[in-house]
Order: sequence, then C-alpha cells, then structure tokens
Amino acid sequence: MQSAVIVDAVRSPMGRSKTGGAFVDLHPVDLLSQVIQQLVERNDLDPGTVDDVIIGCVSQVGEQASTPGRAAWLAAGFPQHVPSTTVERKCGSSQQAVHFAAQAVMAGVNEIVIAGGVESMSRVPMGSSRIGRDPYGARFHARYPQGLVGQGVSADLVAQKWALTREMMDAYAAQSHRRADEARAAGHFAREIVPIEVQGEAGTRRIDLDETIRAGTTAERLASLAPSFEDAALAERFPGIRFNVTAGNASQISDGAAALLVMSEQKAAQLRLKPRARIVSFDVCGDDPLLMLTAPIPATERLLKKVGLSIGDISHFEVNEAFASVPLAWQKALGADASRLNPAGGAIALGHPLGASGARLMTTMLNALERSGGRYGLQTMCEAGGMANATLIERL
Repeated sequence: MQSAVIVDAVRSPMGRSKTGGAFVDLHPVDLLSQVIQQLVERNDLDPGTVDDVIIGCVSQVGEQASTPGRAAWLAAGFPQHVPSTTVERKCGSSQQAVHFAAQAVMAGVNEIVIAGGVESMSRVPMGSSRIGRDPYGARFHARYPQGLVGQGVSADLVAQKWALTREMMDAYAAQSHRRADEARAAGHFAREIVPIEVQGEAGTRRIDLDETIRAGTTAERLASLAPSFEDAALAERFPGIRFNVTAGNASQISDGAAALLVMSEQKAAQLRLKPRARIVSFDVCGDDPLLMLTAPIPATERLLKKVGLSIGDISHFEVNEAFASVPLAWQKALGADASRLNPAGGAIALGHPLGASGARLMTTMLNALERSGGRYGLQTMCEAGGMANATLIERL
C-alpha cells in the first residue's frame, strides 16, 4: 500500500456571511477556483497530471448545485479531462474529501488528487436544499417518534451531560478569538491564506485577511448575549437543561474555501516536491443522533486504537468549534491537554463555512505543526445526524 502525503494546503480568508462581508458578492465557484488555481501554481504542478478533484459542499443547491469542483477547475482554465466529484458529509464534507483522496492514493488508483471544500453561506443559506421538505421519511420517524432537535439544542444537551456551564462556554469562546487574533498578529496564517480577488462596482478588491476574528472579545461581553435556543416546550421535554448556547459561543456563519494537494509519496519524489505531512490513518463513525455532536469522542478513540497511540502522543488537536460545548466535552472525555487544542483559535473566531471547514482545519493544523515542531496532529469534527470524521497526520 502506498503512503498518501500532503504536499501543500491552502485556504481563502474567512468572510463574514452578512451584508458587507468580503465574499457576499462572489460566486462560490469563483471563490473555490481562485483557491485551487493558486494551490496548483505555487507548487508548479502540471494541472493535466491531476487524477481527480474531490470537493466537500453541504448545500448543493442554487449556485452550489452543479459539481462546484468541476466548475471551479474549468473556471481556472485547467484541462477539461480532469474530473471532479462532490462530497456531502455535513460539516465534515471536506475532511471526508481528504479521506477519499488518501484512500485512492493508498489503493494505487490515483497518484495526484486535490481535495477541499467550499461553502458560500451568504449566497446559499444553510438548509436551502430542504426548505418545506421532510428529509427523514416514515421509517426514520418510526424509530425516533419523539423527533430530533436542532444542533443548537443538541449543543445545550451536550453541555448538560458534561456539566459545562455558561461561564465555561463563554470563556472558551473568548479564548478562541484571543488565540486567533494572536496568531493573525504573529503572521501565523500568512502561509496558509491565499488572496482572493473580488470584482465590484468600485473595482477589484484583494482580500487576504480573515474578517471574522473579533479582537478584544471577553467572556464578560459574551455573558450579555441572550440564549439562542431557549424554548419552554424543550425545557419540559429535557428536565434540567440550561439554554446557554448563544451567538457568541457558537461558530460563525461564514464564506470560505480550502484545498489540499494529496499525492503518493513516490509521485511527490518523482516531481521533486517535498511532502509536508503523511496521512497516517483516519476513521468515521456515528453516535446518538439526538445528542448529535458527540461522535468526535468515539471517532478519536477508534483512531488512536487503530494506530496504537495515546492522547498524550498527539502534539496538536483540531476539534471543530461548532459550539463551545463540543471541544470542551471532547477534552473532558479524553483528558487532552488544553494548550494543544485549537491553539490558533477555531470556528468560533474563524467561522464555519460548512463544506470548507474540514480542509480549513487541516490546513491550519499542518501549518501549526510545522511552527511547533510537533509530530502528530489529530483532527475531528462533529457532523449533523450524529457522525464524525477523525484524521491523524504526521509532520514530515
């Protein structure tokens, strides 16, 4: 079996998904196209040698409905014979794209794959694909007759189960902004971000910084925000629940794209490209769909068991900050070192463009490992429906 390596990884800046946001006027295909084009060009790669382009995207409707990876590839002016496909595993879509790329390389089916993701949540709002429709069907409802709940309520249920208070969640959220702001100020995101050009009535704007980070955010300020999902009927259904999830301790709705260049180790050597990391192993599993956000815990445990490592052997953890309760519960359950968990901030500060987040986290983790000199990085993220991907990489 061949080794799959990451030769390079890049991402766009993260744009706020609201009026005036950096990418509100940019088609998601044009956003992704610029990211992929710069990944190819900065590695002096012949685009005709790419075997496949695998792109994660959650809301595959409207401007994201027609295989966005294929459209982005052609928009970049690259050869027509290179195919693309789209992956949808909720928030883990582009992390799953990386898994599929690595699997194809390890199996000897492909030698060069671009894996990544895109989501324009301002232009294709979350849930657009199921408006007015029941996505489950009668047999599902027969198994879960009381129904599921929204992810925000699941986040409150997770906080209840792991005894996480509002104060703990707000403190964690403030820390995410602080760490991201410090990383930005130190230039730590410079290598991973590629600039994006946006055409407008006033001309061309060049975006090269995240606009989601709120410097100076404090737990005291976050404490003033009202709960987002408080509901009397839910309080009666779930005795003891505290509605502590707010807009401040949850991930930001945002726009973004990211892409990784994955190759066989032999092909990288042939092209004289220096691999930055090896994809060691991966896992994906499901958990309780009501709690929904807990699967990163068993996914991490299963992955560590596969490779024979302990939690203390890992230098860097990226656990997607869909809600503050997710990484806090994960850390509490597994006993991970808090200083190694999302040390450059996470989705609370950097945003969570659904289909792009897995590749964004991987890009940030790779660069952080290189700065710290750490050996192993482990990434995991919760996914709607009670699923999670987990990936282990080794810095080279």
